[in-house]
Amino acid sequence: MEVIFLVLVLAIFLGFELISKVPAILHTPLMSGANAISGITLAGAFLTAGMVDIGIGTWLGTVAVTFATINVVGGYLVTDRMLSMFKSKDENQ
Repeated sequence: MEVIFLVLVLAIFLGFELISKVPAILHTPLMSGANAISGITLAGAFLTAGMVDIGIGTWLGTVAVTFATINVVGGYLVTDRMLSMFKSKDENQ
């Protein structure tokens, strides 16, 4: 249990340090890559929800599908908003 907690704390610290050092110009491509990974997570959540006959497994799979869907949709909305900031004023109208 202590090892899992240590890995979680290190992952949080490392993630914060890496994200804070990413320049703004690279943020949009990284978001697109993260959205692709989230899509793979959504596919795995669908498989998990459909493969289990036990009620709790189906419930957990459904929760996984819900959260993965929120992550994918939110990621694409954020990426779209970030890309719209790079458009000229004439293209926005």
